[in-house]
Amino acid sequence: MSLEGKTLIMSGGSRGIGLAIALRAARDGANIAMLAKTDTPNPKLPGTVFSAASEIEAAGGQALPIVGDVRSDESVAAAVHRTVDEFGGIDIVVNNASAIDLSTTDEISMKRYDLMQDINCRGSFLLSKMALPHLQASAKAGRGPHILTLSPPLNLNPAWAGKHLGYTIAKYGMSLTTLGLAEELKGNGISVNSLWPRTLIATAAVQNVLGGDTSIAVSRKPEIMADAAYLILNTAETANFFIDDAVLAMHGTTDFEHYRTAPGDGELELDIFLDPAVG
Repeated sequence: MSLEGKTLIMSGGSRGIGLAIALRAARDGANIAMLAKTDTPNPKLPGTVFSAASEIEAAGGQALPIVGDVRSDESVAAAVHRTVDEFGGIDIVVNNASAIDLSTTDEISMKRYDLMQDINCRGSFLLSKMALPHLQASAKAGRGPHILTLSPPLNLNPAWAGKHLGYTIAKYGMSLTTLGLAEELKGNGISVNSLWPRTLIATAAVQNVLGGDTSIAVSRKPEIMADAAYLILNTAETANFFIDDAVLAMHGTTDFEHYRTAPGDGELELDIFLDPAVG
């Protein structure tokens, strides 16, 4: 089980879950291209595409930091072209970039609504589409290509749409991209899956949007998502909506305590779209 020599292109990845996935792949000696907008430090958003590249190389991988915008056709096409020029192909696409706004319909601005649709749904579709010829070449070479999107299982219980319709549309759009591409590409050697966390994950979005230090204390570390993604990317499974700890459990992990941000017996907070009390 290894990603050595594989080439991965990721949207986002300057921090959080995306960076954790990149670092796990880097430990095998993978090549990692990151398309991200953050090129200068931000007090609320630690890390840039360049600092992430330094961490990837320190972990043993080859990094290609690309400053760009997943909402732009030209930017994504250029990122794919640069990745292929640098590393000779693409084996893995990780649709990691995402925007979040949990406002209700009467409160959300259309600017924020459009941002979520363009980054989450359209951006995932666009990067997958642009990389597809290279994934097909990877499949013909027997390299086991993948598209992995960080999006939830599709749950049509109206409770989730009723809580934050704009965000639900955007995230379910990512999940529909997984569902559709898995069906469209079945039988051609390209695996297409989604991955979602069971609990809150300690990221900048949780810190800044979902509840600050209180939410971080009932979260797990991004590494649980990275370890789950690593296992998925080393299999030929396709058309699945995976949950992080369930993936690890299928591979024999029974103790998840070391993934907690705050050790103890307190209840972790379930992530959006997974709380049975709501959905």
